[in-house]
Amino acid sequence: MSNECLCKSISPPEMQKIKADSPSEAANIRLAEFFKVFGDSTRLKILYFLSHHELCVADLSTLVGMQQSAVSHQLKTLKLHRLVKYRKEGVTVYYSLDDTHIESIFAIAREHLMEQ
Repeated sequence: MSNECLCKSISPPEMQKIKADSPSEAANIRLAEFFKVFGDSTRLKILYFLSHHELCVADLSTLVGMQQSAVSHQLKTLKLHRLVKYRKEGVTVYYSLDDTHIESIFAIAREHLMEQ
């Protein structure tokens, strides 16, 4: 049995162009790892709070309702995937979203889920 499509909605050259322009396997793996980070509700809460204001671990701990050590662990994962950045002011470390792309990804996902 052939895998050839009988509907003829796309030509073989178009099919080849789509395939040639597709991301590499390495890029797909990195993208999958990136989206896995969004698969944890605690990390999503942290991202939501950081989308509104730069915060320290103590404030995030209060907002998320978890121990500071647990929040720090989640922040480490978010930093590793370049979703959050930090700055030090004296002994206090403040966290914020790494860039506006993160806020956009988060907002688009929430908007998609709110569609009826």
